[in-house]
Amino acid sequence: MTAVRNEMRNDTTKDILARLTLDEKINLLNGRNFWDTQEYPDAGLPSFSVADGPYGLRKQTGISDHMGWNESLPSTAYVAGHGAAASWNRSLIREMGRHLGNEAKTNDVDILLGPAINIVRSPLCGRNFEYYSEDPLLTSEIATAYIEGVQSQGVGTCVKHFAANNQERDREYISAEVEERALREIYLAAFEHVVKYAKPTAVMTALNRLNGVYCSENEWLLNQTLRDDWGFEGFVMSDWNGVNDRAKALKAGLDLEMPCSYGIGEERIRLGMEMGIITEDDIDSCCERLIDAALNAAKERQNPSLACTDHHDFCHGLAEECIVLLKNEADILPIDERLNLAVLGDFAMKPQFQMEGSALVNPTRRDIPLEEIKKIAKGQVSFGQGYTAGSDEEQERLLRQAEELAAAADVAVLFVGLPPGIEAEGRDREDIHLPRRHTELIERVGRVQSRLIVVLCNGSVVDMPWLDHAKGVFECFLAGQAMGGAIASLLYGRACPSAKLPVTFPRHIAHTPSHLHYPGFAGKSAYPEGVFVGYRYYDTKRVEPLFPFGYGLSYTTFTYSDLRLSSSEITDEEQLEVSLQVKNTGDCAGMEVVQLYVAPPEGGVPIRPLKELRGFEKVSLEAGETKEVTFLLDARAFSYYDEELRGWYAPEGRYEILCAASSLDIRLRASINVSPICPKFREIKGWSTVGHLSESEAGRKMLDLIRRKIRESGKVHLLKLPIFDDSGESAERVAQLPLRMITLLSDNVINNDIMDRLIADCNRAHIETVRGKMERRINGREEAI
Repeated sequence: MTAVRNEMRNDTTKDILARLTLDEKINLLNGRNFWDTQEYPDAGLPSFSVADGPYGLRKQTGISDHMGWNESLPSTAYVAGHGAAASWNRSLIREMGRHLGNEAKTNDVDILLGPAINIVRSPLCGRNFEYYSEDPLLTSEIATAYIEGVQSQGVGTCVKHFAANNQERDREYISAEVEERALREIYLAAFEHVVKYAKPTAVMTALNRLNGVYCSENEWLLNQTLRDDWGFEGFVMSDWNGVNDRAKALKAGLDLEMPCSYGIGEERIRLGMEMGIITEDDIDSCCERLIDAALNAAKERQNPSLACTDHHDFCHGLAEECIVLLKNEADILPIDERLNLAVLGDFAMKPQFQMEGSALVNPTRRDIPLEEIKKIAKGQVSFGQGYTAGSDEEQERLLRQAEELAAAADVAVLFVGLPPGIEAEGRDREDIHLPRRHTELIERVGRVQSRLIVVLCNGSVVDMPWLDHAKGVFECFLAGQAMGGAIASLLYGRACPSAKLPVTFPRHIAHTPSHLHYPGFAGKSAYPEGVFVGYRYYDTKRVEPLFPFGYGLSYTTFTYSDLRLSSSEITDEEQLEVSLQVKNTGDCAGMEVVQLYVAPPEGGVPIRPLKELRGFEKVSLEAGETKEVTFLLDARAFSYYDEELRGWYAPEGRYEILCAASSLDIRLRASINVSPICPKFREIKGWSTVGHLSESEAGRKMLDLIRRKIRESGKVHLLKLPIFDDSGESAERVAQLPLRMITLLSDNVINNDIMDRLIADCNRAHIETVRGKMERRINGREEAI
C-alpha cells in the first residue's frame, strides 16, 4: 500500500480525471488485485479496499478467494441474515452495523461487501442464510439500519446482489424471467428503499441474467432504474468474475470490474471503443464515480477509529433478540434452574452459527452452548453427542446413550439443525428436511422423555414432521458466535424471547409458491407466481403454513386496543396516521413486534395479495405497562405497480388497516377510503365491461345518458332489464357483461354507431377530467413551493 492511501490532497474529482491518461482511466475500471482498486499517486488518486461483510468482516491477507476457502483475519461473527431480520429491531441492527463498521475501519477496510438483500423466494436457495426475508419492507428496514450503522463509522457499504439473485444453481448464467410488476413490488423494492434512504456507497450486480440480459450489462436495470428512477449516486461494481461482456457492461453503467482481470477487461474496453460501443465520455463517467469513492475513503481514513472491545458482549444481547420461540406447550419454558437436564446433540458442543461461502468468518470466540448452560444450571447437566457422520453402528450407540440420558433427566434439550455444506454459496438445497440422524434423535428421545425441547440451528426454513415430539422449540437460525450464551439465557428465562419469523415455515416444500418452477430449465427460471411470494401466497391461497410470517412467542403476553385512524378517507396525496395501545399483560418485561398490514379492496384488477406488510414497530414493555404505537402511511402503502402507467397506483376503494402479531394473528382492524387524485384511465372499447364503464365519472354519466335515451324513445319497459337498471343488485349481476350487449338488448335505441359515438365522447370526457385534476395538482404544488 503506497503513501497515497494515507495522504489527503485537496484535488477534486475533475482535477484527478484531467491528469489521467486514457490507458490509466481504462485501468481504473478494473481491480488492481483481489480486494483493492487501482491507484495513481502522481495524479493524486488513492485506492480503496473492500472486504466481505454481510454478518462479519472477512479480510484476507494471504491467498485470497471469494468462496471462504482460505484463511481470513479473526473477526466477530454476528447474527446472519434471517436471524438479524427476526429481531425486527431497527436500532439493534443499526448498532450491529456500527460494530461491524468499527471492525472494518480498524482493519483498514474502506467498503464492506454487504448487506445481501435478495428476497427469499424459495427455501431451497443455498444462500438464503445471508438474506433477510421474504418481505421487501422488512428487508428494506433491516438493510437500511445495517447500512446506517456501518457508514456511521466512515466505512462504505455495497448492497448486493442486484437483482433477482434467488438461486445458486446455474447462478452464473440462469435468466430470471420476472414480470415488471413483480420486480418492482418484490425483488427491486428493497434495493429502491436503501438507495433512496440509506444511500449506500456501492451496488453489486448479480451474476445471473434478468429477462435474458446479464445484470452486469443490463441498461434498464443499472442506468434507467437504479440511476434515473431512484437517483443512485454511488458506483456499481461486479460480483467476483461476474462480467460477461466488459464493453456492454460499461455502456450499461457498470463502473468497476472485480477482481483484477489481468488485462483482459482493459483489452475488451479498448476493443469496445474501436467498435464504437463505448466512448471516452462513457469511460469518464465511470471514472468520476470511482474517483469520488476513492477520495471519500481517503477522507474517512483521516478520522481514526477507536478500537471497540465489546463486540462479543454485544453479540450476546443481539442473539437473544434474534432467536425465535416457536413452541412452548404446557409452559415448559423457561426451565427451572434446579431441574436436571440432558443436553443432546453435537451442536451443543460444536455450535453451528454460520455457513460456507464468501460470508464465512473466522470468529474471535465461540460460546459453547453446553458450557453456557452449565454456568446457569443448579441441577445436574449430562451430555450426549446424539448423532455422528460415522457408521450406522456408531450412530445407534449414540442414540441409545441419548435415550438413557434423557430418560434419567427432568428435561431433555436437543441441539439439531443443518450441518455445513447443506446450505452454502454456490449450492442449492435438495429439500427442507433436517438430516435423517438429527430427526432420529428427536424421535427416539421423544419416546422416552415427554419434556423435550428442540433447539434448531439452520440458515433457512426446515420442515418439522417431528414437531409433536417436542413441547418446546427454539429457532436460532445462524445466531453468531455468542449464540451459546444467548440460548442458555433464553432457556432459563434470564432473557425473554421477542424475535418473530421473517419468513414463512411451510408444512411441505410442495406448498411453496415457486415449487413447480424452481430452479428452472434450459437456462431460464420462470417466476409465474409473480408478486405472490411468501405469506402473500399462503394467505391469498389459504394454504396453512407450519408457522406463519411474523410469528414468535414470548414468556409474557400482550393485548392490542384502541385502534385509531387520523381520517376515514384520504387521497393518494395525503398521509394516514394509525395509532393503537399495546399492553404487557404478563408477569415479566418483554418486547412485542406490532405489525401493520394493509388489505386492498376486494375484487380489484389486477389481483393483489390478501394483505401486505406496510409497517412494524418493536416496543419494550414492563409487566403491566401500556404504550402507544404510531404508524404513518403514505400512498405507496396502498399502491401496486401498474405496468401500463409505469408507476405506482392506489385504486379507489375501501382498504383495511390490520394490526397484527403475525400475518395470521390479526388483533385489530379498521377501514379507510382511498381515492386517487388522478384515477387511472383505461380506454373504453366496445368489448369493455359494464363494470369497467362504471369505474369512472365519465363512464357513469354515459350509462345515465343511455338510460335517458331509452326513456325518450318511449321503450321504458327496457329499463327493467338488469343491464339498464341502476340498482346495486343489478350492477353486480351485469358488471362483467360487454357494452355490446347494450346494443343487442336496447331494441335498436342504442345501435352500434350510437354506441361508438358514446364511447368516443366518454373517453374524451375522461381525459379532460384527468387533465384538469392534474393541472390543479401541479398548480397546488407550485403555490406550496
